[in-house]
Amino acid sequence: MPIFIKHFKFNYFLICLFFFWNLKGQELLEVAPPSHIKTIEFKSNSGDQFPIVKLGEIMLLQFDDLLANEQDYYYKIIHCRSDWSPSDLLKPQYLEGVDNQRILEHPNSYNTLVSYTHFQLSIPNEFVSPKISGNYMLQIFNTQDILQFSRKFMVYEGAVSVQASVRRSRTFEKMNSHQVLQFSINVQGIGLNKPETELKVVLIKNYQWSEIISGLQPQFNNGTTLIYDYDLPSSFKGGNEYLNFDTKDIRAATATIRQIDLNDIYEHYLYTNIPRNNKPYTYFPDLNGDFMVRTLQGIIPKREADYSWVHFGLKPSGIGNENTHLYVIGKFNNYELTPEYKMSYDPASNSYQAKILFKQGFYNYSYALAT
Repeated sequence: MPIFIKHFKFNYFLICLFFFWNLKGQELLEVAPPSHIKTIEFKSNSGDQFPIVKLGEIMLLQFDDLLANEQDYYYKIIHCRSDWSPSDLLKPQYLEGVDNQRILEHPNSYNTLVSYTHFQLSIPNEFVSPKISGNYMLQIFNTQDILQFSRKFMVYEGAVSVQASVRRSRTFEKMNSHQVLQFSINVQGIGLNKPETELKVVLIKNYQWSEIISGLQPQFNNGTTLIYDYDLPSSFKGGNEYLNFDTKDIRAATATIRQIDLNDIYEHYLYTNIPRNNKPYTYFPDLNGDFMVRTLQGIIPKREADYSWVHFGLKPSGIGNENTHLYVIGKFNNYELTPEYKMSYDPASNSYQAKILFKQGFYNYSYALAT
């Protein structure tokens, strides 16, 4: 069960605890949506971009269907082991009520150039509620029972407490590039006989499941507290703040938008970015990769915010080439390197470019190189 989140200079770190070891199974992976499903938000009431809720608390899923053809969508909930493989529990053992229900709330867009249907689902709801803590996968299906996309979420009980701090690495070569997460877990009162086999710790950076550290064992155990005072084994590479753009006023340029055109729909051209990998870290408050839908052209953003084409540009330090696989990533695409967000190389301008459809709002984004 996850029990601790803390924000530090570069990164968010999440410590997940599982009070059991599981047999290895087939891991369930998050499935990216088809191109007509956009702007997926799945959050807890606290607003964290990854839904981690205490048992009984509410999560909210929202997404847009650009087909806007009144299609129905259904949801299923799967309980998972600590390795994200489906558990052996029957649904009545982990769910109160019945899933595989239709998403009932789905208003159409209003006064927008791009038509869409906005779907919204709360969990728990009148039909279903998780009964136990643990890892879960939420799956969304269409009327043909074809999986459209899936998202992870976690339910916790807060059975133990954690103290944690983020420090520079003690290794000289990594002092200016890595952050170390050191922590201790107070397990008094939960009856662990062998923490090294009964407790599994997973460290997650920036809510991204591709950036995890697992398998750490406590270095010290005084009977009530497990201490993890590692250096390199619990270190993550730091990074820069996210880049951003804001299209809340679809007709007005901002500090990061150099040009706006209106063709079939609006098109926003961002200023060309340059690589920052060899530049000093610069502090700039951001949303830690997240985004916020908002519009000045309406009062209900979820159905009055319009869509526009956003043009990205990245100029390499030297001469680029078409064999470099660069992507635009952020919470808006679940940090996934999918074809829709891949950049293409333009020899004439010696830059990598991408044209991506976004709903109005404020977005954090970054560039990722596939290796």
